[in-house]
Amino acid sequence: LQGLLADPAFRKDVGDLVQARRDAARAPAWFQQTYPRPPLTCAAYFSMEFMLSEALPIYSGGLGNVAGDQLKAASDLGVPVIGVGLLYQQGYFRQLIDRDGAQQALYPYNDPGQLPIMPLRHSNGEWLRIQLGLPGHPIWLRAWQVQVGRVKLYLLDSNDAANYPPYRGITSELYGGAPDQRLMQEVILGIGGWRLLAALGIEPEVCHLNEGHAALAVLERARHFMQRTGQPFGVALAATRAGNLFTTHTAVAAGFDRFPPGLIEHCLGGYASNQLGITLDDLL
Repeated sequence: LQGLLADPAFRKDVGDLVQARRDAARAPAWFQQTYPRPPLTCAAYFSMEFMLSEALPIYSGGLGNVAGDQLKAASDLGVPVIGVGLLYQQGYFRQLIDRDGAQQALYPYNDPGQLPIMPLRHSNGEWLRIQLGLPGHPIWLRAWQVQVGRVKLYLLDSNDAANYPPYRGITSELYGGAPDQRLMQEVILGIGGWRLLAALGIEPEVCHLNEGHAALAVLERARHFMQRTGQPFGVALAATRAGNLFTTHTAVAAGFDRFPPGLIEHCLGGYASNQLGITLDDLL
């Protein structure tokens, strides 16, 4: 490797390839050529998992495959899409077959310093963090960015030193944990994800939910409309509904989370009454 780096011809070839990729990324793609004055400036794509590469193991299977391919296709076509997901400390388990033929589940740690991601930072260099009010204590979420060609994927995780230990583990595993952890993951993805976009100054015309895990983004979007216009929740929900899309990958009962009303009240009762101005029955 050192010998290649010392070769001027090799360095020039690598530099030419890098520059060609940069030029291609800046050149108008199909969307820009077809719609020089597009009515769509941004579509936010929410998903619990994204399969982009083995180097970023935050996926399980088919749903992540669909989400990852959507971002890659959007990049190729130049469609103005941004992704919103979660960064898992362990992700989904890695399969190991032992000598007896039995499956062993391994959960290696995803070290952010070894992943193709970078922290999102304010102009002053401080890490961009989002605060959510969960029952008992507020929680801080760290924000990350993944570059997928022309497209950006934003990720949130709760493994912040400012959080209580149980909260740091909310984003530990994909599709793991008890129902309360799963619900809090969906709170982070939906509510936290929309707040992250607001903190970045991004106002998507379209909110695309890849399965129901990010359904709470619909409520947070309505809440932001309420703040801007002073309208009640019912009006805000109706006004923003046309820009919300839902697609399902697993159209069977086992593919959808169900939470008991008591858990919904515990995690979201205060949010519903204090920030949306609705009752628990309205929320349910």
